[in-house]
Amino acid sequence: MKSLVRNALRSSWLQRAVGFLAAEFLRLVWLTNRFTFEPANIYELVEPRMPGILVFWHGQHFMAPFIKRKASYRAKVLISRHRDGEFNAIAAERLGIGTIRGSGDHGSAFNRKGGVGAFKEMVRALAENYNVAVTADVPKRSRVAGLGVIMLARESGRPIMPFAMVTSRFIRLKNWDRTTINLPFGRGALVGIKEINVPPDADAATMEKLRLDLEETLNEASRRAYAIVGRPEGADHG
Repeated sequence: MKSLVRNALRSSWLQRAVGFLAAEFLRLVWLTNRFTFEPANIYELVEPRMPGILVFWHGQHFMAPFIKRKASYRAKVLISRHRDGEFNAIAAERLGIGTIRGSGDHGSAFNRKGGVGAFKEMVRALAENYNVAVTADVPKRSRVAGLGVIMLARESGRPIMPFAMVTSRFIRLKNWDRTTINLPFGRGALVGIKEINVPPDADAATMEKLRLDLEETLNEASRRAYAIVGRPEGADHG
């Protein structure tokens, strides 16, 4: 039975169907939630600094494609090569976001999971004027920012733009990253506090300081976003 389920999940037709349905459900969520932006002129502030590295916590990733408001905002998102990543990649591409496949992990499994190739592709995409979206977390360690994003900013010379994008109605799963499934017909918030720049000659101490800054900034953005929609951040549903 398990092998039948695995084979079904790997079938391209099912992956396409799930990705299509996920994209259209998320589109419904976006269209039926009334979003507040903080600051109110966030797009006017960010646009002159593009392309940027858009960073958010894993588990808050479903609404990220809708941060792209204009056709001129070209964007690609890093998505893992894991089976679940196939659904996410199909959904992202249907929503007009390009994909880069590989791991953001800079640990022992970095090479095996395609991390080196993905890193080079992200640097190239930024040089070609694409915004690049990536989760900050170290794999399987929720709300712990890894050095990968800091390394990408140092290599590319592009700013890190941390943000949180949440809705008032949601279901939160009890998995490692407490994935939030956003629901329609509520309120939403997009919060960006500041950009983080990494000097091209940043040493290990500077990079660790900026990593902690990124972690704190993402946590604060998340707290503010949930406060705006009037929901406790730690709740399992809204």
